[in-house]
Amino acid sequence: MSSPLVVGIAGGTASGKTTVARKVRDALADCRVAFIDQDSYYRDLEDMAIEDRRQVNFDHPDAFDTDLLVQHLHELKRGHAIEKPVYDFRTSSRMPNTARVDPGDIILIEGILVLHMKEVRDVMDVKIYVDADDDLRILRRLTRDIKDRGRDFDHVVSQYLRHVRPMHMGFVEPSKHHADIIIPHGGNNDIAIGMLVGALRARLAAPPVGK
Repeated sequence: MSSPLVVGIAGGTASGKTTVARKVRDALADCRVAFIDQDSYYRDLEDMAIEDRRQVNFDHPDAFDTDLLVQHLHELKRGHAIEKPVYDFRTSSRMPNTARVDPGDIILIEGILVLHMKEVRDVMDVKIYVDADDDLRILRRLTRDIKDRGRDFDHVVSQYLRHVRPMHMGFVEPSKHHADIIIPHGGNNDIAIGMLVGALRARLAAPPVGK
């Protein structure tokens, strides 16, 4: 049995990387696809006061439980199901329940820093970076954080200026250089996504090396 294909999808906050990952998964519905998101692996801040949690830099690599993420990637590659954490963004803490993820022919991992982190990057077979204009990303971030994550306008803007933008320039944007494929214009670039899906199907159909 051949090893599953691990596909990493990175990009800045609200760049459309989750949309790309979902479109790839939907286009490969006839295949077994395991999907995990880096956001589920934020460290649990339950022991901190809620006011202190709001000051944490969630765009820095240290905000993630990378050891657990890498462990789960290896478990999926070995054909074992995992129990993915469920993260509550309104409280910045992990839920008591987990989400089972079964192994697949393709493992999709998406997140802002998955190409920056060498230990995660080394597990990947295909590395994707989703690019989008900064003004569109901040507008999407504002909409998402206010509507879906219970933040207020001033907090979102302050967090963007103090944490999101500096971390994007320091970690996320430079990770683009590790990408095999760069998808411009975010998650609405159906032509690029279609080409990516075709390339993944070709990789899945190719005989194992040495056969």
